[in-house]
Amino acid sequence: MGRMSRRVFTLGAALALAGTTAGDAVAGDPVGGVPVPRRGPALRGMWLATVAGRDWPSKPGLSAADQRAELLAHLDTAVARRLNAVIFQVRPAADALWPSPYEPWSEVLTGTQGEDPGWDPLGTAVTEAHRRGLELHAWFNPYRVANHTDPSRLVPTHPARRHPDWTVAYGGKLYYNPGLPEVRRFVQDAMIDAVEKYAVDAVHFDDYFYPYPVAGQTFDDDAAFAAHGGGFADRAAWRRDNIDRLVRETARRVARARPGVRFGISPFAVWRNRSTDPRGSDTTAGVQTYDDLHADTRRWVREGWIDYVVPQVYWNIGFAAADYAKVVPWWADVVRGSDVRLYIGEALYKAGDPAQPAAWQDPAELSRHLTFADAHREVRGHVFFSATEVREDRIGAMARVVADHYPRRVSPDS
Repeated sequence: MGRMSRRVFTLGAALALAGTTAGDAVAGDPVGGVPVPRRGPALRGMWLATVAGRDWPSKPGLSAADQRAELLAHLDTAVARRLNAVIFQVRPAADALWPSPYEPWSEVLTGTQGEDPGWDPLGTAVTEAHRRGLELHAWFNPYRVANHTDPSRLVPTHPARRHPDWTVAYGGKLYYNPGLPEVRRFVQDAMIDAVEKYAVDAVHFDDYFYPYPVAGQTFDDDAAFAAHGGGFADRAAWRRDNIDRLVRETARRVARARPGVRFGISPFAVWRNRSTDPRGSDTTAGVQTYDDLHADTRRWVREGWIDYVVPQVYWNIGFAAADYAKVVPWWADVVRGSDVRLYIGEALYKAGDPAQPAAWQDPAELSRHLTFADAHREVRGHVFFSATEVREDRIGAMARVVADHYPRRVSPDS
C-alpha cells in the first residue's frame, strides 16, 4: 500500500467531530438522509499499523516521550472520529512492542532490533485506550519474520537465528514455516504472553498466513511436508490443515489465558471465486484465500473457531472483479446462523489516491459502502485502514462517514 506522507496533526478541527459519551446508544434517527440501523451499537474500528512504520511511529529512534505522544494522538483521533476500537499491530515481524521473553523489541521503535525503547507501548495503549472508552485489539502477524531474507541482520538472540530450520525465504522476505509443529507452538507462546500480561479486548490476525503467491517462486517446505504431511491428499490440503490448527489452537489458548477476550481475523475478502467453487463469491479475483494462502476462512466462521471476522472488502461498488455490493452479501450469508460477528474492512487508504479508480476520487464512496453494508443485519460494524488516513482524511471521505453514519459515540456491541 505504500507509506503515506507524514505531517504534524492537531486535534482542533477533528475534535469538533467528537460527540457525546461512549455510553450513548444509537437512536435510529436518520443522519444526513442515512437511516441508522436499530440493532444496537456497532464496532467502529481502525487499524493502527506498525510494520515498516506504516502508521506509527512516524520514524524510528524518537524519544520515548515523542513515541508516546504520537501514539496517544492516534487514540485521540479515534475518539474524535467517533470510533470505539483500535486494532494495534504489536507483533509486526516476529518481534514485540512489549517486553517479551520470547522475541526481541521491534526495530520500528528505536531503529535497532532488540533495543529497549524505555517504555511499554502495548501496556500504554491498553491503559490509554480504555481511559478513552476505546477497545484495544492486539494485532499479531503469526509467520512473518523479516522484510528481507538475511538472517544475519536479525539480533543474535532471535529465535529465527537459533532455529534457522524454522524459516523459509520467499519473495524477498523471511517467514516461519507454518508446517512445523514447533513453529506453531512457539508463535502461539509468543502471542499468548501478551494476552496473559495485558487486558486486551481481542486478539487479531490479519490476512497473512502462507505468503501471497510470487510468480516464478516456490515456498520451499519440502522437508516439512515429508516429515508431517502423511495422510493428506496433497500439499495444499496439508497446508490448509496447518493453518486450521493454528486458528483452532490459538482460539483455545486465548480463551484459557484470559476468558472473555475475543479472537478475530481480517482475511483477504475472496475465499474462492464461484467459478472455482459453487459456494464461492461472484468474483473473478486473482487471489483466493483457500487456494493461494491456504486459509479456509469460510470454514473458520462455519465451525465457530473465531469470534469475529473482518473481510478486507477493499473494492468500490461496481468494481468488476470483486464488487463491494457482491462480496458483502456473500459474507453476510457465510456468518448467518453463526455466533461469529461480521465487521467489514474498509479501504479508506484508497480514497483520493490518484492511482485508484474514479469511484475512489468521490468523497461519498465510502459512506455509500456503509449505507449498503448496514442494510444487511449480519454486518455489525466496520474497520478502516488505516490510522494515518483516519487522521489525514485527504478528500474528506472519513469526515463524510462520520457525518452520515456516526451521529454520536457508542460503545461497541461486544
